[in-house]
Amino acid sequence: MKIPYETKISNKRWYVYDVPGNIGWIAYIVCLILGFIKHGENAAINIVAIVPAVCMLIGIAELISERIAKLDRILPKARLYRGFGALTLGGLLGFIVGLVAVCRHFNAINLIMTIGGALCFVFGGLLFIGYKRKK
Repeated sequence: MKIPYETKISNKRWYVYDVPGNIGWIAYIVCLILGFIKHGENAAINIVAIVPAVCMLIGIAELISERIAKLDRILPKARLYRGFGALTLGGLLGFIVGLVAVCRHFNAINLIMTIGGALCFVFGGLLFIGYKRKK
């Protein structure tokens, strides 16, 4: 393993960040699916909204594989960026896409999708920046 990154975040803080982050990506993806079911004026936005969802799913898949490999708190740079980096990027892009969707057509699905992207970005990002290069 090349120079690893490690976090010293306490378990309590980890859960405080993890739960809203998980709620965020789940809400985003559920609203994306609901948006495709409804179609309506947001058909183009829904297609663009797939990109953040894919980033989020890549991050989640990587984080699950890290758990299976028991790499919870010490990660190589590539795994850190594929996991928390992709999740944070997906959250940011999801927030932006959701905000555009809300501005184009205000409804509950678009609003929840925007909030979900923001939660994923903020709390996934807090976990991401908690990792520091181990010496």
